[in-house]
Amino acid sequence: MSAPVRSAASRVVAAVRTPRIALLVLAALAVGVCLAFLFTDLPGKWEYALGLRWRTVAGMVIAAAAIGAATVLFQTITANRILTPGIMGFDAVFLAIQTVVAFAIGPALLVSAPPLASWGVELVLMMGSIVLLYWWLFQRRRLDLHVIVLAGLILGVLFRSVTGFIQRLLDPDTFAIVQDLTFASFTSVDRELLVPTAVLVAVALASLWPIRRELDVLSLGETTAVSLGVEHRRVVMHVIVVISALVAASTALVGPVTFFGLIVANLAYGAVGHRHLRSVPASIAIGVVALVGGQLILDRVLGFGTELPVVIEFVGGLFFILLVLTGRAR
Repeated sequence: MSAPVRSAASRVVAAVRTPRIALLVLAALAVGVCLAFLFTDLPGKWEYALGLRWRTVAGMVIAAAAIGAATVLFQTITANRILTPGIMGFDAVFLAIQTVVAFAIGPALLVSAPPLASWGVELVLMMGSIVLLYWWLFQRRRLDLHVIVLAGLILGVLFRSVTGFIQRLLDPDTFAIVQDLTFASFTSVDRELLVPTAVLVAVALASLWPIRRELDVLSLGETTAVSLGVEHRRVVMHVIVVISALVAASTALVGPVTFFGLIVANLAYGAVGHRHLRSVPASIAIGVVALVGGQLILDRVLGFGTELPVVIEFVGGLFFILLVLTGRAR
């Protein structure tokens, strides 16, 4: 390779590494992957197939926006790169709701209930329980945030244990229905839930705009943030409410996903840095590329050889171990 060519290549690499260019490249990749998923290998009756693909892509984009942004925000307030909002017990609350309803009333209600009504009930219960818990411990009891996160972890374990016990009391048919409803799926999203979920996610993200600079200061730690004039508890409580809305909306739409946010958030930090005006959009773009691109490969290359959530959990678990072993938790 000649010297001019090497020089031009190095300039391109340096330009891509700048946060703004990297964010534009990620956004272009996300749009390109969505278009490829929508319009490649369309069958003869393309109107029906395109409608199904639009629903799948819309659900994945909404889930990527909610999970990616929530994970970045949660890691900001906890100053830890290996924690995800799942530690707050959202998936445990979701599983408990489905299991208790099936045990107390029967699986018929879970299957026949209007999707919008089920979504609303799950959203209120998940978001309400987490917000009330953190408000009571963080605002009223004035406990340290890390103690509260630990309390959320313990309550999550408690919920999972109780849910596991109740599931053992279910008959096999009911248990199969509950398992199907509690397994994450990006391809069977109900059309009725797309608009309300998208509106909720958009409103939650928009509420962060007035505190975008305070979020960057929070990344420096509680002591530094307070010394620089940030009302730490007010801002953190605002962020917790936003995280609760985002994760509850995503969980009610596609089901619980544990490690997906961990992957996209850390990849976003590496691409554009920790400034929230860039890291949040970057995490969303990376999430769209991962979900839509992964489903595209499974559909068109592997022929549905496996489910996308299984792949995500496997890769996310390996990524988690890598972060711990390399000492990049903070």
